[in-house]
Amino acid sequence: MTGTRKLKRSSSNSMIAGVCGGLAEYLDLDPTLVRAGYVILSILSSGFPGVLVYLILMVVMPRD
Repeated sequence: MTGTRKLKRSSSNSMIAGVCGGLAEYLDLDPTLVRAGYVILSILSSGFPGVLVYLILMVVMPRD
């Protein structure tokens, strides 16, 4: 099957570890929108779950 996409951390759209940039590339969205959405969801969920999910994705997602 051609044209399959893989979820990877981004090296070109990386601010901390490239997780949000990688998600943005995978979903074909603007990285700024993904980062803003992540921050809003983290604030609304008391912060800790968002940080925990980010750390897990940082370890699990392969580097670009």
